[in-house]
Formats: sequence, structure tokens, C-alpha cells
Amino acid sequence: MMQFSLADYSLGRLKGDLFGGLTATVVILPLSLAFGVATGLGASAGIYGAIAVGFFAAVFGGTSTQISGPTAPMAVAIAVIVASHADHIGEVFMIVSLAGLFQILLGLSRIGRFIEYTPRVVVSGFMSGIGVIIIIMQLLPLFGSSPVSGGVLDTLPMLFDGMRSINSHALVIGAVALAISVFWPKQFRRFLPAPLLALVVGTLLGIFWFSDVPTVGHVPKGLPYLHVELPTLDFLLEALEPALILALIGSVDSLISSLIADTLTGTNHNPNRELVGQGIGNTVSGLLGGLPGSGSPLGTVANIRAGASSTVSGISYAIVTALILIAISDVIEPIPLAALAGVLIKVGFDVIDWRIVSCMHRIRRDRLVILLLTFGLTVFVDLLAAVAIGLIASAMAHARTIERFEHDNILSAAILDQHLFDEVGIRSDADPFQARTGIISLNGVISIASKTMLIKSAGQEIQDHEIIIFDFSATKHIDQDIVLVIEQFTEVADENEITIIMSGLPESIHNNMKALRVLDLVKSENIVETLLEAKHLAAKKLSEPST
Repeated sequence: MMQFSLADYSLGRLKGDLFGGLTATVVILPLSLAFGVATGLGASAGIYGAIAVGFFAAVFGGTSTQISGPTAPMAVAIAVIVASHADHIGEVFMIVSLAGLFQILLGLSRIGRFIEYTPRVVVSGFMSGIGVIIIIMQLLPLFGSSPVSGGVLDTLPMLFDGMRSINSHALVIGAVALAISVFWPKQFRRFLPAPLLALVVGTLLGIFWFSDVPTVGHVPKGLPYLHVELPTLDFLLEALEPALILALIGSVDSLISSLIADTLTGTNHNPNRELVGQGIGNTVSGLLGGLPGSGSPLGTVANIRAGASSTVSGISYAIVTALILIAISDVIEPIPLAALAGVLIKVGFDVIDWRIVSCMHRIRRDRLVILLLTFGLTVFVDLLAAVAIGLIASAMAHARTIERFEHDNILSAAILDQHLFDEVGIRSDADPFQARTGIISLNGVISIASKTMLIKSAGQEIQDHEIIIFDFSATKHIDQDIVLVIEQFTEVADENEITIIMSGLPESIHNNMKALRVLDLVKSENIVETLLEAKHLAAKKLSEPST
């Protein structure tokens, strides 16, 4: 991570940071307004969220050039929460603050980097679902109708009514805003972002030509004040699930944006610190009545390309946004909702993971199922179910893959008595066709994915032999689940008077087994250092006369 140091901070870097913050404001402010209106909390909630999350994530976060604020995934998630708490909006903001506290805990527990391991197919299905939700839910405002609170299933039935009573003025403004968002040349976007131009043109159309359209309406001037309300225990228990949804979505979204920043700047972010910063921002945003936010890839890229190199850019972005709210909030009120809808439809289109969609026919079948499952659950059920079930399904598919790789790591074989005696140099009149010793070799890394194979192999050896040798000479690592499976076999072997010999136990595995009391039923003399010693011990026991 690029640390801020006053000693090497120059006037040139300050200029780049200030210009980056200003550019990010121009990019993020229109989207914050649109997300605030789309969630039903109002344009002011979007601005409050941009200020709070933007400032505190910059100060306490772990990505120097990150720009944070309301984003599409967080807006969709909070819109669902608003629909279920429509009569108690104050509870919505308490959930936002609780989500921020969850993010702080995620960061302090140092598991931030593990969130980055979320499989691409899960993220792709989730993000594409978010994009489709945004597009569908913005069609009603585009037609000039009032948006419906809730999700896609609540919106779809109303679309037919909306199409029968289209407000032509709103449709023209929305279409113009959408066209500008789509076709504004890339070379001009650095100086005048398409969302800002779309809102300006849409507002002018609404003021001078197409005035019969719904607008943003009153926006409180000045900075927000704290909303401190003590929640009840019943509410806290009810709020845990939606708060966890926001926390996880915001964490994944922010860390993906941090990776993008690393790619552009050649730096390395601190994921745990980033989650703490995002968590503080969301906690404060909820207390101020603002939207939840996360790292914004769009704002972050604009910030970096404008010359930003430190956290000063994120701080300046939040300060400029606050100044706009204080000084010129009046210009926000006449913005047509249809213009915001046009901007958000383009945002929804961009959120869809077209890179994966374009090559879906080449994706492995199990991964494709996970992607489609996550997408369907996101659009038609809820976000938590989508992420949770997507991760579970992905973990199962990954376990199958690992199982195939580890298939050859577990080797079991029977050793003929005569061959065993000859190898260790013990003379015996053993039956040349008798095999009373079985050997199970665990090579490389053995994970829970190989549990079934180990049970099958060891179970067969226990049925057929008097002595079982577990050889760990080539073992690099075994999961605790595998250790516990071995414990079960020692118990079965003890009940059936079968001797267990272990050879080549690495110190770490030996200590793990000892801590879990797996070695309680294995005599210390039956734990040897080499496979040859194990064979010698087995031959010695077989040559002893039966008692």
C-alpha cells in the first residue's frame, strides 16, 4: 500500500490529488443522487452516504487511491431492506450502521483477504443479477411512473400498467439521458463524465420543454445531523441478517475495487485495514441517514487517471461533495427522475459481467451451473441466499476438482508375507500366497476432498489384514478432518485386534494427532521413523508365535 508521508509529499502530488478528488466528485455525485432516489430514501441519503463513506474510508482505509460511496450492489441491497422496513425508516439506517460494525469486525479479525477468494463465477452471477435488477427497476421511472418498492417480482407486474400509461415527456428525457450515457465519446469523459452531462441535459429539457415529469424534489440544504436511537433487542436480532448481507456485499465490492486500484498504480492495498475504513464509513453513514457504500471502481479509476496518488484525493472528494450540498443543493431539486433512470440503466448494463457472459458456452459445466444459480437467486430470491448458496456450490465443485488431483495421493496395497520377510531379512516358512499386512501411503497434500477415498481404502485394508501400516514419509499436509478419519480407523482396528503401525510422521502432523488424541490407541513402539522400520516391525510381529 502506498503510505502517505508528509516528508515526500510535493505540490505536484497535491495538485494531482485535488484534481483526482474533483474528478471523482463529478463522476460519483450523479450516481449517488440516482441511487438515493432509486432506493426510496431520497437524493439527500445518497449524498450523505458519499460524504461519510468517502471521507472515513479514505482516512482509515487500506487503499490509498480508493474512492468510496454508494454503489449499485449496495443500492440494490438497501432497496430490499427499505421495502421491508417502509414504516420505520429509522431502522434502515440502524441496519446500515450495524453492517458497518460487522465490516470493522471482519477487518479486525484479519479475514479480509479471504473475502478476495470468492470465486469469479459467484461474483459474476451476483453482479450480473444486480445489473438486471437495476435495469428492470428503473423502467417504471423511465416511463414516468412511480417506482415500486421491493424487488423484481414486485416490479414486473407493474410494468404492464406502466407501459399502458407512459408519460411521453419523461420517456423522451430518459431516452436522451440514456443515449448520452451510452454514446458520449470516451475521449471527452475525462473532462465531462457522461452521467453528469446526462443529468444536466435532462434537467434543462425538463425545465424548458418537458415540464410535466416527476423530479427529485426538495433536498435539505446543509450538512446532516446525527440520528442516534437506541435499538431494542428484538430489532437487533431481526437486523443481523440484513446487516450481514450489506457487510459482505460491501466488503467484496470494496476489495474488488482495491484490486483494480492496485493494478493501475502498482501498489498493494491492505485488505483488513480497508474493511475497517469501509466499516467506519458505513457506521457513520447510518448515523447520518445516508446510504451504505463501498469502494467504487468507476470513481477509483477516474481518480487515479486524473493524477491521484494518496488518500488526500479521497478526502478532497468527500469535502467537495459536502460543499456542493451546502452551497448549491437547489440545483439538484429539478432533476427529472427519468433522467436518473436513464443514467442508472446504463450503470446496470455496465455492472453485468459481459466478459463472462460472452464465453458462457466455454465455461465448465459445474461452474456454469453455479453462475446461473447465483444469478437466478440474486434476481428472483434475495442477495444473501445468492451469495451463500453460490459459495457453498462453488466449494463443493472445488472439492470435486481437488479430489481428482489428490486421487493418486492415497495408495493402498497388500504385502505378501513372504515378500515382506525377504525384504527385511527374516527367514520364515510363511505361506507364499498369504498377505496379512496392508500399507496405506498418504503422499503430498491430503484434504477433506479425499476423505471418501481414504475411508474406502483403509476400510478395505482393515477387513483383509492383521497389520495396517500408515506411511506418512511423503506427506506434506493433511486436514484435521483426515486426522479424525484416521482416529476412527485406530478405534476400529483396536476393537478388531488389528495392529496399526505409523511411519514417517512429520513433526507437525505428529503434534496435531497427539493434540487430538489420535495416537492414544497406537502403541508408542508402533510409531517409527521410516517405512523400512515399519515393515521390519510388521514382519517381527507376524513371525511371533500366536498366543
